[in-house]
Amino acid sequence: MLLPRSSEAGRRPAFDFNQRPLVVIWEVTRACALACRHCRAEANPSRHPLELTFEEGCRLMDQVRELDPAVFVLTGGDPFMRKDLAELTRYGTSIGLRISGSPSGTRLANLKNMQKCAEAGMQRVAFSLDHADEAAHDAFRGVQGSYRWTMEGIAAAREAGLEIQIGTTVTQLNKGTLPAIARKVEELGVSLWSVFFLIPTGRAQLTDMLTPAEHEEVMEWLAEYSRTAPYPIKSTEGPHWRRVLLQKGVSVLPTMGVNDGKGFAFVSHIGDVHPSGFLPWNAGNIREQSLTDIYRNSEIFRMLRDPSQLKGKCGACEYKAICGGSRARAYGVFGDWLAEDPACAYVPPGYVQTAPVVGE
Repeated sequence: MLLPRSSEAGRRPAFDFNQRPLVVIWEVTRACALACRHCRAEANPSRHPLELTFEEGCRLMDQVRELDPAVFVLTGGDPFMRKDLAELTRYGTSIGLRISGSPSGTRLANLKNMQKCAEAGMQRVAFSLDHADEAAHDAFRGVQGSYRWTMEGIAAAREAGLEIQIGTTVTQLNKGTLPAIARKVEELGVSLWSVFFLIPTGRAQLTDMLTPAEHEEVMEWLAEYSRTAPYPIKSTEGPHWRRVLLQKGVSVLPTMGVNDGKGFAFVSHIGDVHPSGFLPWNAGNIREQSLTDIYRNSEIFRMLRDPSQLKGKCGACEYKAICGGSRARAYGVFGDWLAEDPACAYVPPGYVQTAPVVGE
């Protein structure tokens, strides 16, 4: 997720997540030249014939403008696989959307494409960096050269005047290298580091996910590191980091409470609306129903915004209003988006665990 500048967030009215999401993401295509080990979209080199057209994309952005999120992201796959990406950006900017992009680390992340998007109004791009080591990163992304193209893309984005954000997916393969990745992110001089905690969906495997104890260890390290880090840090699909921050007395980012379907909406390449890209439950399609109606009124979105619906220790937890556990992970592991988050090690006072915790 790409966050607004703090000054912009401070000027906006408070969000009522029942009416207005903080973030809307549109997966403009699933086509991508990489073969990432964890890809939630199971991307492939070819574009889908039923992708939203340019005209449908513009109508979607009109609906996004009606919802008025702080952040609107064009993602993929690789959004640069669409030749009309700059034109889509130009239209969104013209109606008042703050556009960010999430390109893949490929040859398409070049200066020409970055300049076209910047000139069209794009303000920020997010690149993925999963290892500080080139060979390990390339192995994770499934294509030799991805690390180099990522570094070149970051340099091109900076030259084009775009803000830069880095995302890192934490798995069993790189959990011990996070300090090295953090040092590399410091060298790159970014606006934000987004640390993503793996969800077993798409190509991602349950065996790649951290155990609850490992999640806690990483989050405690992140909390301490955030005290001195030269950039803001946020977690993706790790809402219990907010609990860890509070327990350690560290200031919490102003996205408190955002979760799958709660302040967040995802539109797929064919127009299906999901609570997030990692919770692939179809709540409706923008070709048949407005995004505003789906976000505000669909049964799954309404349930996900109601913490009283949560089950297990998430339902008993005193932090459920600000955390709520990852609904995508609960669905990916248990097939129930209201179940407790299997990655959380915290046990609420007086709660008796009645079922084994996955990974322990």
